[in-house]
Amino acid sequence: MYDIIIAGGGPAGLTAAVYALRAGKTVLVIEKNGFGGQIAFSPKVENIPGTQTISGAAFADALTEQAMALGADVELEKVISVKDGEVKTVRTEEGGCYEGKAVILALGVKHRMLGLPGEQELIGKGISFCAVCDGAFYAGQDVAMIGGGNSALQEALLLSEVCKSVTIVQNLAFFTGEQKLVDALAEKDNVSVRFSTLVAGYESENGQLTGLKLRNDVTGEEDRIAVDGAFLAVGLMPENEAFSSLAQLDSRGYFDSDEACCTVTPGIFVAGDCRRKNIRQVVTAAADGAIAAMAACKYCD
Repeated sequence: MYDIIIAGGGPAGLTAAVYALRAGKTVLVIEKNGFGGQIAFSPKVENIPGTQTISGAAFADALTEQAMALGADVELEKVISVKDGEVKTVRTEEGGCYEGKAVILALGVKHRMLGLPGEQELIGKGISFCAVCDGAFYAGQDVAMIGGGNSALQEALLLSEVCKSVTIVQNLAFFTGEQKLVDALAEKDNVSVRFSTLVAGYESENGQLTGLKLRNDVTGEEDRIAVDGAFLAVGLMPENEAFSSLAQLDSRGYFDSDEACCTVTPGIFVAGDCRRKNIRQVVTAAADGAIAAMAACKYCD
């Protein structure tokens, strides 16, 4: 049995592991996909205090290695349930069953989609979410980036280095990303922007994406653009429903917990992007991880 079981291996979960291990607790971190969370897909991260610039993958690797060097056990499995009691029982989709005194839910978020017909079928066949992972497949081709936040602008910059053209489709009349990224994109001759524009549909041939149907949200005018690939960066959403009996959810499905990272269930804590908050950044996720770990350590004592 472990002192603390952490569901999620992103910055929040791994930071929680580091703090708990340094407090002398035994820790198991269970991650369903890959350690590091969403930040592992960021080509360049420049807002971590004390680090001028680092790739998201390098940061994720360093944080994972730090936790493991301190003695964390890790499992690549998907947590599907937590049973409350004096001893918490954590079960995974792969059949794993683990016991701990306390549990930290640091489940992160998943990519939000547009919900258009044929979208699911085109994932991996023209629709992608990660320029770092898939950008090279579109070298010399025409692509679209859907979204206007930091992630979308970073990905568009990366794609501009390898693609023939990048069309950014933003539903608002302005970008919501940092001005530094906006200025960098303005210097790219192969990047164009469609503001106040919605993706109304996908076009495909033989199961492969060939174009986007667009609609101007102001004028209602419709047209299309031919693309070989489309990258979605339209936000993220939590996957907390399976744990709603242990921790209350807000109207958007996030854990309805404040900065104390506690829940209505003693011994169950939440941390990171899966929690209700105004700002979701790597530093706020790490802060949650530290707070949740200290609270879990106190509970275990």
